[in-house]
Amino acid sequence: MTDRMVRPAPAPQLDRGSFYRFPRCCVAPIGLLFALALAGCDKKAQSQEAAPAPPLVTVAQPVKRTVTDWDEFTGRFEAMQEVQVRARVGGFVNSVEFTDGAIVHAGDLLYIIDPRPFEAVASQAQGQLDDARAKAELAKRELDRGLNLVQTSAVSVQVVDQRRQALQAAYAAETQAEGALKAAQLNVEFTHVLAPITGRVSRHLVTPGNLVQGADSGATLLTSIVSLDPIYIYFDVDEATYLRNSKLWFEGKRPSSRDTANPVQVTLTGETKPSHEGRMDFLDNRLDISTATLRSRAVISNTDLSILPGQFGRVRIIGSAPYEALLIPDAAIATDQSRKIVFVVKRDNTVEARSVVLGPLDDGLRVIREGLAQEDHVIVDGLQRARVGAKVTPKMTQAPAPDKSPAGAKP
Repeated sequence: MTDRMVRPAPAPQLDRGSFYRFPRCCVAPIGLLFALALAGCDKKAQSQEAAPAPPLVTVAQPVKRTVTDWDEFTGRFEAMQEVQVRARVGGFVNSVEFTDGAIVHAGDLLYIIDPRPFEAVASQAQGQLDDARAKAELAKRELDRGLNLVQTSAVSVQVVDQRRQALQAAYAAETQAEGALKAAQLNVEFTHVLAPITGRVSRHLVTPGNLVQGADSGATLLTSIVSLDPIYIYFDVDEATYLRNSKLWFEGKRPSSRDTANPVQVTLTGETKPSHEGRMDFLDNRLDISTATLRSRAVISNTDLSILPGQFGRVRIIGSAPYEALLIPDAAIATDQSRKIVFVVKRDNTVEARSVVLGPLDDGLRVIREGLAQEDHVIVDGLQRARVGAKVTPKMTQAPAPDKSPAGAKP
């Protein structure tokens, strides 16, 4: 065994700063991560500083007032009076005395039919009447003489009776002659065709020079006239509405249109608000078995003559007793599938969707039957900026003032 000992290899000499050095392969990733962390903090701080404020919306509280429901139906206007003007005597038309489509008054001259043949007949009837009167006068004188002579027995009683009978026959002939003269004079009068009512006349259907037939042989139609002020509007009430109104009448909450001229309002085609007013005038005595509707009629004032028979209109009649209701602008109501909703701002300025039950429009505002309280703040402007559950910046305003001209009715 050798006396040399095996010595371990000397340990490598380390630099004094080697404990603080990292391999070059690790330095770059650590620096990159540190830079990214700093950048993320900067972005988060910037996003917190640039967060937008809650959107601005306009809110209002529902208006509470007494309202009355109206039922609305589609109706058609008809003239209260309509006359077909026909010739009452036959003859040739001399002239047309009216302007087509003009307003005529009762008694105005419309047509002149050649009166000369009828004037000749009237002259003949006048001569026959004069002859009958002369014969009656002669018969009366002969009877008076006979009555004086019968007292001295100069004539017999039989002669006096004959003269009395002759006088009665003369009176009868005079009466017949008077009737014939009146008929002839009427024919002369009928040659001047007059307007029987006041209204708007149609066009003339016969021109001068044409032969027209009288009433005895199929009278010729000359023109027609319809009255305009006032005017009827007919409409059909469905059975459900009729039963509801009848119940209100039995309960004393609504007068019946059978015995009360309930007010009505009419909206013409193309209008958004009622422009004419009137009153109920008639309810039929039974429902139509094919449509289950009740024919009804109202009288409408038409002083400006703007409505013509045959036009359509929307009729509004009272449909309830007065009651307290909440109303909001119609533009504040949104549709969610089959529901009607409004957006309400709660105390913490978050938005909540409320399902509501709508009533009719009244003075431009929509009646809310269920779903709202008077203290609720309803979004009336800025609906497109509101999101359910999100915060908003509410700006309080008052509901618009009621429009005194009622607009529309039930949806």
